[in-house]
Amino acid sequence: MEMFQELLNTPVQFFMDYGGPFILVLSVLVFVHEWGHYIVARMCGVKVDSFSIGFGREIFGWTDKKGCRWKFSLIPLGGYVQMFGDSDPASARHEDGVENEKGEKIRPFTEEEKKVAFYTQPVGRRAAIVFAGPAVNYIFAIILLTGLYVTQGQPYMPPVAAGVVEDSAAFDAGIRPGDMIVKVNDREIGSFADLRKNAALNLDQEVTLTLRRALPGTAEAGELAWATETEVLKLTPRLVVETDRFGFRHETGRIGVVSLPNEGQEIREHSLPSAFGAAVKDAYYITIDTLEALSQMILGIRSTDELGGILRIGAYAGDFAQQGLIAFITFAALLSVNLGLINLLPIPILDGGHLAMYAMEKLRGKPLGEQVQEYALRIGLVFLVGIMFFATWNDLVQLKFVDYVKSLIS
Repeated sequence: MEMFQELLNTPVQFFMDYGGPFILVLSVLVFVHEWGHYIVARMCGVKVDSFSIGFGREIFGWTDKKGCRWKFSLIPLGGYVQMFGDSDPASARHEDGVENEKGEKIRPFTEEEKKVAFYTQPVGRRAAIVFAGPAVNYIFAIILLTGLYVTQGQPYMPPVAAGVVEDSAAFDAGIRPGDMIVKVNDREIGSFADLRKNAALNLDQEVTLTLRRALPGTAEAGELAWATETEVLKLTPRLVVETDRFGFRHETGRIGVVSLPNEGQEIREHSLPSAFGAAVKDAYYITIDTLEALSQMILGIRSTDELGGILRIGAYAGDFAQQGLIAFITFAALLSVNLGLINLLPIPILDGGHLAMYAMEKLRGKPLGEQVQEYALRIGLVFLVGIMFFATWNDLVQLKFVDYVKSLIS
């Protein structure tokens, strides 16, 4: 409720704090995604009719020498690349006698037009063009993180238990102050943030911790040193529901260890190759962790209340922007990976859905029937709109907008 009160009291400042950063980061990531489709289409010899940031009516734009219309459109919540011959499964092929939705016969492509049309390309080229969007989102995130790690270093808190909460999972398992956790299950732990993330994902599920004990007396003296041998413990993180400052709820697993104080933070210096390796590793684990959280929601292990929409993204975009440029760039990299991953999900209408259709086409030796493709796309659209509505409703409820509206009525 406080957030909406802030919007009513200072609308211009509110937009600058939250709306501006949200539109900026979303526009950049949409441009990157669509540029991936665009550049690979051009490399494959496909003509591109238009490149739009946003949907709806054009606000302004220009036409390049190749005939592509570059434009900014009214609704800044996405974008698209329109390729020649890419409209719908029927009209795209422009076969003799095919009619469009208005009952008009479609003119067949000339031989020259077939060379530059999207749907007349071999299935491998079409798949490459579609895959390029999500792929470039990943590449962009890796470039951002690599640049940060080379220029700023990689800040991290060592995965050391400065303290252990009594009656916690860690306490019961026998973890002691000064112990360094080096693995959770089979995943290596390089920082306390890694440890927290891995614990958060394991809701009431037993995990195996590999740790190195602090040498006797070093923890008390404040000069930590650790045994070379490792020990293995098993524990089950305890489910905790947290609420952030915006009111969004998060289910997380807690093991009950306390990190070192802020002055214990270290900076890991990187050369260009090591920064690139660290960035690739980060992108990989963001993907794995996101898929794990999604699977937990599907299986009912994790609440779907955590599924957020554009309001949540906007709130976090503004929050990270206020923390500074480095935090905002890190957020952009995280969001770019998630945008690429979501588009790869095998849902009709998303890039992953098209890739699934192309895989079937390759196996069958011919495309799926027009009606099958059309129904699949309609089902995908309904599903996607439903998810967006549900996520936005989650945001409105947790931001207490519904309560705010009720308070105005009552």
